[in-house]
Amino acid sequence: MKELLTYIVRNLVENPDEVSVTEHNADGETVFEVRVAEGDMGKVIGRGGRIVKEIRVLMKAVAQRKGKRVSVDILD
Repeated sequence: MKELLTYIVRNLVENPDEVSVTEHNADGETVFEVRVAEGDMGKVIGRGGRIVKEIRVLMKAVAQRKGKRVSVDILD
C-alpha cells in the first residue's frame, strides 16, 4: 500500500523526488505520513481538501479489501 500511495502522490506534484512516505503502526492502524516540497503542498491537498480526501478514500478502500485499517497524514 505504501507503494501505491507513493505512486499517487509523486504523479500529483512537480518535485516527485522530494516526496517521502513513512509508515508506522498505532493502535492496530497503519499510519502513512506524506511529506512533499513546500510548493507542492497545495497540489496534494487540493481546493478545499478535495484531493487529499479522495486519496484517503482510495487508501481506505484498498486497506479494507486486505482487512486492515489505515490513515493518511500530510505533514509540512
